[in-house]
Amino acid sequence: MAALDLFGRRWSLRILWELSRAKAPLPFRALQDAAETNPALLNTRLKELREAAIVLHSGDGYALSEEGESLLKFLLPLADWAKKWAEKSK
Repeated sequence: MAALDLFGRRWSLRILWELSRAKAPLPFRALQDAAETNPALLNTRLKELREAAIVLHSGDGYALSEEGESLLKFLLPLADWAKKWAEKSK
């Protein structure tokens, strides 16, 4: 359940979503703009996601690790479901 705790923290999923959409590693400021969050919160979440080996940091910026990429296989169906659910709720 540690994973659910991590993903349930404010902005964790948004950060993963933005990294999954990026074609290349995102520098901190670009990720901050994309996720529409403040630097302190982004720093905290990136630290947690890096410690969980889901996000990597290189000289080019932040990207999903191999583990993070494998996580997408589970998150993308949730995004599909959410889109269909939102359309029905209109």
